[in-house]
Amino acid sequence: MQPTNAARALQPNPFKRLLQPKQWDFWTWVTVIVYVFLLAFILYPLVSLFYNSFFNDKGDFSLENYGNFLKLKYYYGSLWNSLKVSALATVFAILVGVPLAYVTTRYNVKFKGLIQILVIMSLLSPPFIGAYSWILMLGNNGFITRFLQDIGIPFQSVYGWKGIVFVFTLQFYPHIYLYVSGALKTIDTSLEEAAESLGRGAFHRLMTVTLPLIFPTLSAGALMVFMASFADFGTPMLLGQGFKVLPILAYEQFISEMGGNPAMASTLSVILIFCSTAILFVQRHFVSRKNYSMTGMRTPKVQPLKTLPKWLLTFGALLVACISIIPQATVIVTSFIKTKGPVFHPGFSLNSYKEILYRVPKAIAHTYSFSLISIVIMIVMGMLVAYVLVRRKSKLTAMLDGILMIPYVMPGTVLGISLIIAFNKPPVILTGTWVILVIAYVVRKLPYTIRSSTAILTQLDKSVEEASISLGVPPMKTFFKTTGRMMAPGVMSGAILSWITTINELSSTVVLYTGATATISVTIYSEVFTANYGTGAALASILSISTLISLLIASKLSKKGLQL
Repeated sequence: MQPTNAARALQPNPFKRLLQPKQWDFWTWVTVIVYVFLLAFILYPLVSLFYNSFFNDKGDFSLENYGNFLKLKYYYGSLWNSLKVSALATVFAILVGVPLAYVTTRYNVKFKGLIQILVIMSLLSPPFIGAYSWILMLGNNGFITRFLQDIGIPFQSVYGWKGIVFVFTLQFYPHIYLYVSGALKTIDTSLEEAAESLGRGAFHRLMTVTLPLIFPTLSAGALMVFMASFADFGTPMLLGQGFKVLPILAYEQFISEMGGNPAMASTLSVILIFCSTAILFVQRHFVSRKNYSMTGMRTPKVQPLKTLPKWLLTFGALLVACISIIPQATVIVTSFIKTKGPVFHPGFSLNSYKEILYRVPKAIAHTYSFSLISIVIMIVMGMLVAYVLVRRKSKLTAMLDGILMIPYVMPGTVLGISLIIAFNKPPVILTGTWVILVIAYVVRKLPYTIRSSTAILTQLDKSVEEASISLGVPPMKTFFKTTGRMMAPGVMSGAILSWITTINELSSTVVLYTGATATISVTIYSEVFTANYGTGAALASILSISTLISLLIASKLSKKGLQL
């Protein structure tokens, strides 16, 4: 039965309440300020990007750009290339991640802690460093390539779409491993035992019972792999050698030595966002059709193995983890090898580190200063927004949560292009400043900090806050003195992971930086393209060591009671 007009008039209107002066408490101001931030730096750039895509290179309103995309293979072929490498990387990541997760969660293999650390380290390292490392090993002049050729084994280099898929697989399979490991540890074994009692073999049970039960979790991990591969800029740029994917084409159309075509870059960016959003909805559709609920009363026990099978599985799991960590080991070792230009020479030296401290000290300082400013903003905003979303639920906060999802489907290259289009003209000009880099980092990583904060806040009993308020402490003071302190350990551990991805950020930085605001990631990118492999390795080593230290700090914080 539909409500009458009179009934509708009696229903509370969140927008009307928001406009009433007496409702403007501290949390209302937080909601308004966050809305202003999101409107200014997410919705406005996105609308500007979309609007700009409907103008041709002469400035006339037209559908010419979309027509050219559909007609010219140069453009639509890049979309096919992106879909191809992302789909193949996702398939291979599943083929690597699922068996590794199953072996380490179901059997008493050795060195589980070491395996997990190596897997997480390979995930948190930026993909372009992995690409760079494999160039050192398997490039046209890589030391493994030369070794194989010297012993008479013909070997093609790592360049091309196959190399891109290879690097993506090793970089992103940890998403599958971590998601599936968590699901396998909480699955209800009574369902598997029921299948066993009906005479089903182990492999048949895995395919017909276990995998369908963890399908929602597996699909979430697969979505992460696909989206990360689809949006990545650095790996295809370093390894492609003419193999164009959509993020690279959008970047080249926007920043070109011949003047560029910002309108076509906007069109390609809109298509990137549309494809990412469509993939997200497809994944949710399949999850909604294949979703199962379990009691979780009987979680699986680790099965003991005989000595030989146990060591064989341990060796296989360690081999996968060690191969995935090879890029980090390679850049650290090669950073100490003597170089003359692009050529490595026998012997070890600190010359590469001396050179980067002499040539690009500002890039190192910029990386940590910009990231530190971004993380402080993310922590403060993340905690405040999380409180609004969890404790002050309404239609307004639900809409706020929806807007915060937009950066999930915006590749970094697209975000950079949209910010330049939006803030490259009066009244607000931010292009070329360090401020626009900080804004890009906050917009890209803020959703992850908010998700971490909301997860922690939902675990905290509201009665503690209510007791504080009942004793006369104002709500705002209660948050900062009580709730915020209880949230801090988990929020900080989540923020450190955001810090790791921020210092390694390339795709948005490469669009937004200038010579005066260069960071380590874009400097590595430049050094590789100019064949300065020694200095590139030294800079990559700094990022890898920073990642390891940050990961250890996050692990320490997460053990204080609140898990990520």
